[in-house]
Amino acid sequence: MAKIQITLTRSVIGRPETQRKTVQALGLKKLNSTVVVEDNDAIRGQINKVSHLVTVEEK
Repeated sequence: MAKIQITLTRSVIGRPETQRKTVQALGLKKLNSTVVVEDNDAIRGQINKVSHLVTVEEK
């Protein structure tokens, strides 16, 4: 499977609770924190929900 690197680039302050929970579920805690995860449909759906807060790079 391919891996993708997700970085939190915008703050979750003032965002709806569902977006905050999605960012937390992706494993991102602080601004500029990065995680490397397996690329699958569930992760892609979470990324689409908070695409304005994160950047994604293929690994």
